[in-house]
Amino acid sequence: MSLRWTDVNDIAIELVEAHPDVDAVTIRFTDLHRWVMELPGFDDDPNHSGEKVLEAIQAAWIEELE
Repeated sequence: MSLRWTDVNDIAIELVEAHPDVDAVTIRFTDLHRWVMELPGFDDDPNHSGEKVLEAIQAAWIEELE
């Protein structure tokens, strides 16, 4: 499966599994961007993520933890 920046919910699920001890509320966007880029199957342009995309991923990650 190939992940793109628009796959917000799938990315959030992958991040929960990859970083179970991370508090998604306090994550820095620089770390979030790097971790998304490091996910297996992630295949999108690093420059296509903006603050709104990262905020959406963070919100989905927090929701996934609840």
